[in-house]
Formats: sequence, C-alpha cells, structure tokens
Amino acid sequence: MTSVPGRRSSTFTRLLRHGFTHPAAAERLLDLPEMAPVRTDSVLLDALGATADPDLALRGLVRLVEAQQQDERQVLLDTLISAKPLRDRLLGVLGASEALGDHLARHPHDWQALVTYESSDLHPGVEDFERELAEATDPVSLRVAYRRCLLSIAARDVCGTTDVAQTAAELADLATATLRAALAIARTAAPEDAAACRLAVIAMGKCGGHELNYVSDVDVIFVGEPASEAVDESAAVKAATRLASHLMRICSETTVEGAIWPVDANLRPEGRNGPLVRTLSSHLAYYQRWAKTWEFQALLKARPVAGDPELGAEYVDAVSPLVWQAAERENFVPDVQKMRRRVVDNIPVAHIDRELKLGPGGLRDVEFAVQLLQLVHGRTDPTLRSGSTLEALRALAAGGYVGRVDAAQLDEAYRFLRSMEHRIQLHRLRRTHLVPEGEEDLRRLGRSLGLRADPVAELDKEWRRHGSVVRRLHEKLFYRPLLDAVAQLAPGETRLSTQAARQRLEALGYADPAAALRHLEALSYGVSRKAAIQRTLLPVLLGWFADSADPDAGLLGFRQVSDALGKTPWYLRLLRDEGAAAENLARVLSAGRLAPDLLLRAPEAVALLGDPEGLKPRGRDHLEQEVLAAVGRADGAEAAVASARAVRRRELFRTAAADLIGSYGTEENPAEHDPGTLVDRVGNAVTDLNAATIAGALRAVVRERWGDELPTRFAVIGMGRFGGHELSYGSDADVLFVHEPREGDDEQEAAQAAATVVAEMRRLLQLPSSDPPLLIDADLRPEGRNGPLVRTLASYAAYYRRWSLVWESQALLRAEPMAGDEELGARFIELADPLRYPADGLGEEEVREIRRLKARMETERLPRGADPTLHTKLGRGGLSDVEWTVQLLQMRHGWSEPGLRTTRTRTALAAARDAGLLSPEDAEVLDDAWVLATRVRNGVMLVRGRAGDTFPSDAKELAAVGRYLGHGQGHVGEMVDEYRRATRRARAVVDRLFYGS
Repeated sequence: MTSVPGRRSSTFTRLLRHGFTHPAAAERLLDLPEMAPVRTDSVLLDALGATADPDLALRGLVRLVEAQQQDERQVLLDTLISAKPLRDRLLGVLGASEALGDHLARHPHDWQALVTYESSDLHPGVEDFERELAEATDPVSLRVAYRRCLLSIAARDVCGTTDVAQTAAELADLATATLRAALAIARTAAPEDAAACRLAVIAMGKCGGHELNYVSDVDVIFVGEPASEAVDESAAVKAATRLASHLMRICSETTVEGAIWPVDANLRPEGRNGPLVRTLSSHLAYYQRWAKTWEFQALLKARPVAGDPELGAEYVDAVSPLVWQAAERENFVPDVQKMRRRVVDNIPVAHIDRELKLGPGGLRDVEFAVQLLQLVHGRTDPTLRSGSTLEALRALAAGGYVGRVDAAQLDEAYRFLRSMEHRIQLHRLRRTHLVPEGEEDLRRLGRSLGLRADPVAELDKEWRRHGSVVRRLHEKLFYRPLLDAVAQLAPGETRLSTQAARQRLEALGYADPAAALRHLEALSYGVSRKAAIQRTLLPVLLGWFADSADPDAGLLGFRQVSDALGKTPWYLRLLRDEGAAAENLARVLSAGRLAPDLLLRAPEAVALLGDPEGLKPRGRDHLEQEVLAAVGRADGAEAAVASARAVRRRELFRTAAADLIGSYGTEENPAEHDPGTLVDRVGNAVTDLNAATIAGALRAVVRERWGDELPTRFAVIGMGRFGGHELSYGSDADVLFVHEPREGDDEQEAAQAAATVVAEMRRLLQLPSSDPPLLIDADLRPEGRNGPLVRTLASYAAYYRRWSLVWESQALLRAEPMAGDEELGARFIELADPLRYPADGLGEEEVREIRRLKARMETERLPRGADPTLHTKLGRGGLSDVEWTVQLLQMRHGWSEPGLRTTRTRTALAAARDAGLLSPEDAEVLDDAWVLATRVRNGVMLVRGRAGDTFPSDAKELAAVGRYLGHGQGHVGEMVDEYRRATRRARAVVDRLFYGS
C-alpha cells in the first residue's frame, strides 16, 4: 500500500502523542490491510494509547487479528470498536502482558472469555473457575483452560475493576479450582489409588492466605488416610503419594503452553527429606515433638482446598491450637526476628536494592510483622486469626494492637508493592520479585500503575516512599519490646477472669489485690479502643510492677497517669508502639515516690520515656536557653520564675527516670549503668538544672524591677556540692552572692539593689506551688549567718585578707560561678585560688586545725541516736570522710599539682592517685565508698520523696532502696552489709591518710 507523506507525518505525531515509544514500527503495523479499521478509528487508537505499553498492545492486537479466520477479523474489530468494556480489557491485557498476548495468538478465540463478567460487581469464585476448567481432561487442556481464566482475571485487574486484594483472592480461587481439576485427572488415571485412600490437599503460603501472585509456587501439604478400615494404612499412604505426585506433575511440567505453576510441598514435616504424604496422626506427632518456630508461622495460613473436605477440615482443626500456642515457646519472638534477618542476609548483594519481596522495606517485612503480631496476640483474640495479610492488619488495628495510622500506612504500602509485583510478573508470567532495570520495562510498569506524567521517575519515587514507610513500621512493630513480653506470659495470663486475676496478683506480690483489681477493672472495662489497648498492656505491666518493692504503688500510679492522659490520643499508642516506653514507665512508677509525684504534676512528660533521646540529660547551655526564653515570654517576675520552675520539674523527672531505669542495668552496655557513671550523671544534670533555674530567676527579678540592666554587676557563686557538680535530688543550692557597682553608680544604691535581688530570688524560688522548691543556702558566706547575704568583690577580698579561717579557705575549694556576670564570677575565682591552693601548701598548724574541725564535726553534728556506720554524710567512711580527705590533699598539694585544682571530688581523687599522693588501691576504696553513699542518698530521695542521710526504717522503703542499688527482693541484708563493708574500708584509709593514724 502506498502511503501519503502528509498522512504519515500526521499519524507519526498522533502515535507519539498517544504514548508510543516506537512510532515508526507502530505505523508500519497500522499500514497492514487488516489493521485499516484501527488506523482510521480514533477510539481504538485512543484505547491503545491508554494502555501500559501501546507498542506492545498494538503488536499483540496485530497478532490476534492475524490469527483469526478471515470472516472473524471484522467481528473482533467491530466488537472492539462498539464495546468499551471489552476494548479496555483486551487492549489493557495486551499492553501489560506479552505472555497473555502469546496465549491469544495461539488460541485466538479465547478473547471471547473477556466478554464474561463485564459487570464490575460480579467477581468469579472457586465454583465459577471449576466450571470453566471442567472440560479439561488432560494436562494440556487444563493448562489452556487455566490461561483462559487467568486472562479474565488479568483483564479485570489492569482495568481497575478489581483491586489488588481481590485480584490476589481470585488467583487463589483459580489455583484451588486448578488443584481440584488436576487431582480429578490424577484420580481418573489411577482409579485403584483413588479408591484406596482419602487425600486432602492443604494450601499454605499465599494460596492458603487467599492472596496469591500471578506466578508463584503453590505451597501445599498432603494428608492421607485409608479410604476404609479394610485398607492398610501403609498401602493407603502409598496410593495417596502416587496421586499427590501425579497432581504435582500435571501442574508443574512445562509444555508449549507453559507450566501452570510449580506445586511446592517443602513446607511439609521434615521438608523435602520427609515423606510427601503423611497421615493426620503422623503430622500431629511431628508438630508436637519436632516442629520449629517457622513451621507454626507457616501453618497460620493453612487452608484445605482440594481432595477430601472432611479430612482437610480435621487437619486444620487439629493443628490450629498448636499454631496459637507457638508464641509460648521459649525464645519464640527472637527466633522469628532472627529468621527475618537471615532472609535479608541471604539476598545477593546485586539484587538487594531491586528485591521487592524479600529486601528491607519489601513485602516480607509487612507479612512478618503482621504474622508475628497475630501469633502473639491471636492466642487470646480469635479475630486476629486470618490467613490474609490485609484482613489480619485490619483486625490488628480494630483490636488496638496496631495504631490506626500505622495500619493505614502499611495497608497502602502493601497494596502498592503487591501491585508492582503483580504487574512485573504479568508481563511474561515469570516468577520474579526483582524490579526491572530497563527504561522500557520501568515505563510500562509505571504506566500500568497509573503513573503517566513521568512514569519512570514517579515509579521510583513512589516505590522508595512506600518502602521507607514499610521499613520504618516493620522496625517499630516487629522489634517492639512489648511483643516479647506478651509472648512470655504464661497461657491464660493475657486474658484473666476476676478470680484468676486475683490469684495472679497475689502470686506476684501485690499486698492489696482487691484494690489492684479495682484499678484493673477501671482501666480495661468496656469495648472502647482505649480499653482494648489497656487489656494488651496490663498483663505485661503487672509483671514489671511486680519486679519492684511496691507493685501496688506502681499500678496505682499507672491508673493515675492513665486517668490524667485518658483523652490524649498519643499516650496509649506510645506505650504500645514506641520502643521500651511501657517498661520504662512501669519501672519509674513502681520505684518510689519522687518520680511519680513529678510525673503526675505534668503527665505529658511520659512522652520522654518513649523517645530514644528522651532520657539523655540536656546540657546547661540548652537548659539556660530554654529557661530564659520561658522567662522572657512570661508576664511578671512571679509567672516567669514559675515557668523556670516548671522546666526544672520536667528535667528533674527526666533525670530521675533515667537514673531509675539505668539502675536496672543492661548486658548490652554495662558501662552506661556503672554506679559511678550514674552518680556523675545525676550530679551534673541536677547542678546544670539548678544553675539554669537560678539564672532564670535572676533574669526575671532584674527585668521586673530594673529593666535590662541592674545598677550593679552581680554573680552567683556555687559552693559545696553545688559548686562540685555533685548535687543529689534533694540538695539545697549552696551559694555566695557577689556584686560590684557599675562605674558612676551610687554604691549604696547598688548594694540595696543587690540585696533586693537576692531576697526576691530566694522568695520566688521557694513559693508554694505544684513544682518542687529550690532552696538557696548562703551560710558558707563570710561570718556565716551573721554576715551580709551579698558583698562586693572588694569586701570579700578585704575579709579573706584579714579574717579568713582555714575552714573558709577549704570551703572555697568548691567555689564555681553558676549565674550572672561571667567576668565578675571569673574575678572572684582569681581571688579564691590563692586561698584554696596556698603557695607551698598548708602549715602543720593549719593541718592540725582541719583535723580538729573534722573530729569535732563527727562528735557534735551526727544526729543523736544515728548509727555512725550507716549515716551516709557524717558516718564512718561516708561522704564527709572522703571529701575532707580529698580536700586536705588539694590544699596541701594543689599549688604544685594542677590536676587537683577542681571542684569535683572524684576528679580530684583520680588526680591525687595519678600524682602518686595515694595508692590506686586507696583511691579505689575511697571512690567506691563515696559513690555508694551518694547512691544511697539519691535512692532514699527517689523512694521516699524527701531527703535523708541514712537508710529508711520502713521495710518496704528499705527494699525499694535495695532494688535501686541492684539488690533483688529478699537481699536487703546484703545491701546493708555491703555498705558497712565499703565504708569500713574507706574509714581505715581516712584514718591513715587524713588523721595520720
């Protein structure tokens, strides 16, 4: 046929506009005589342009038309032009699947199968497919009939008549009908075998879960029994094995029509090494004695599909209880997690970035996470026992086991990834899960998913986005600590009757099980989502509360926090989903009074327990910035200091929570939970927090009274444990106040301003409120309580030059600027250095004076009736003993050993050791005693909610301090003995080094 150049140019342009990538080749096909109706009809050209691959669709259409008889061609083309549903389906399939185009070319009349099921509301089921396969009497005709059915499924899929889940279900139904047809052919071929046995075919994997791919192994298990009592069991199993083997060959062998799909029986007991067919009792014996964790996970999807229906039902009924008890196996959750990691590790490096199924962020991540949640929670919740991934995901969301947003995101991502997998396999009907690399393949894949503007780029973007969501949520759900804890509960403990709950509470050590039951009922009563989540959390929390000295207090605290945050949507979601939040909260609530009291004043601080960074202390710069910002926003000094104190309360909770959780220790990073590390962390955190709070109070008072600038320069000097960065939770802030009138300002007015600032700061920081007060103690100032609260720098210099006693020089060892004018603070330290590190050290008389003061303090200041072996501050080998020993070394040798010039006890102790001033053994003894005494003080404050320098007398409080120090229940005596032993050794060193005994 002669072509007209103008028309050719016009057609070429139209083909480009319709998405053809090879318009010249397409134009040659359209020039064929039999394609004249297509060339001249814009409806057909438009329909071709709407397909995933217009070039492929046109080639397939040409082959189909050419395969028709002469008189049939016009019928096909006329039908395509007039019937839009058929046009869309046939061309859609031809544009998406080269393999189905080949099938239509071999069987040109099968296009008429697409006329069936045109209604979008009508979807075929197993019976429909069985009718279509009924005429197949041999393997070849069965394969042809199978492809014809597959053609109709693909047509509805590519046209959007069915979604990906319905398509997968139809593919599973077609597989079921095919297995039944293949078994019928096998029985016909061997009637004696068919008469001798009952054979049930159990679908596993995606076929069992009603979510099959276009091309996938169909996993099965065969169960055989004698047809009657007259048949020997061994003979029946052999007959069943022959039938099963024949069935597998029918489906798996490849001919010109291709294979249907491989039938894979390797999920059977003992895998490929085990017998192909077993009796039901043999299956059960294996599962009860030898089965591994993954085998029960596989059985989750078991579904009888062919053969003897009663035997199939008996099999599923028998193995189902074993499936839902699998989570009770030792190390069940870690085993499943290891198996998933093994799958990823075995992916070839060259494929991992293209692996749609097995790779990170792939389909298997969704399936493993869902199955693990099903197996753990499905023990007691039958609504979760679906073999379908998406149905199970919906049930997990409905039951509160997975957040609604997480479930919706997983559902969307899974559907997209499965759609990609379907369209990749549909092209050539090959079993693959690798995303193609070629530009044309990616373009066709993107267009088949509705991405038309820039198919390749859009496909990559969407794939990466959904993969990232899957990976994030897989890590969140699959490695959730709560999951392993739920799995470890004894059978029945996840859903308890009232009587069973009372018995369990008593066994766990709850002192008032009746009150505990009331809390449980209040928390979990009803059918709300909140109650459902609580019912999941509480059995685990009860055990964590019980691992404390006061489980009743833990449960009460949990109810109070839950009541306070009951309408907050993120609270229960946090405990269920985020890392170790639930366990952390349980530890904090049951460990004593301080942390729960701080939390209940602002329950939203529970969010800190779910953030991996939430328990890390924040530095002083960060804290001061936040406090000053809060002060700047407040209206008036009182409100400003209240804001600063609110920040302090939240940060005290952060520090206390981290300390309590850290005291439980971990095998993964023991250094982080070393007692000395914990003590230093608390001391630094509370010191930085108090310094930032004082800075905020100073800013608030100055701003309200004087605006931007006080008429005198002003600094706060930390003293004692404050200056040493060794504060505990209940410590006062020991300080000195120093000021210096600005040039040109009246000295009396400056002094009055400084005194006003001090008085107002102290008042505001201890006003009664819901936040703990910060008490400022200035008793270490010159002249003690009789001296002025604030002095000028020159006044300090004059006093120290004329009147200073040796104990005042000793007190200055811990002086460090904490707030206010930095330059003035630095000059105060310049003033203090010659006093605390005197040139050539101390004279003998000064050393004797320090020893006399220490001995007098031991005699006069120890409270009457206190046990000197158990008083952490003033007792033998306690804090005072260690600190005075270290400070004496600092004053004697600080002038020549720069390492001793520090305000911190442990740092100075290490420096003295390194300088050879005491042996490593003595340094270790003193350090151990100081750390232990400090931890006891911290523990007492955490447990009682108020400071104390000796062990509590109340047995429950004493046990709680013991738990904080790492001693289990019933080992309180060991704790006290350990303390006495450590401090006795320290006192021996003190006697030798400090007193020279």
